[in-house]
Amino acid sequence: MLKGFKEFISRGNAVDLAVGMVIGAAFTAVVTALVEKFLNPLIGGLVGKPNFDSFLEFTVGTATVQPGAIITALVNFLIVAFALYLFVVMPMNAMNARRKKEEAEEAPAVSEDVQLLSEIRDLLKAQSNN
Repeated sequence: MLKGFKEFISRGNAVDLAVGMVIGAAFTAVVTALVEKFLNPLIGGLVGKPNFDSFLEFTVGTATVQPGAIITALVNFLIVAFALYLFVVMPMNAMNARRKKEEAEEAPAVSEDVQLLSEIRDLLKAQSNN
């Protein structure tokens, strides 16, 4: 049982997933700090409040309903998605495009055998046409 688990963990996909989770957690901390310490205070300076939690707030009995919290969560989601796009997706797309360009430039050279056979074929075609 331990051997099977060791094989599972040492496979590339599990290790890649673990690395991705750690990087994702670190990236989340960076984006959270960006949102809470930079963008929300800017929003607060413009709108008067650092988030939209109390926007359209109303009370039903003893419960307070805050539909503005959904707006705050949506704004935070859009900021995280945009940051991921800028710092992960765009660099990966650029790297993949560069790799494809390099692969296209490194087209395999035709071997001597294939080149000789092509020349023989062309000569035979020329002779049969005459």
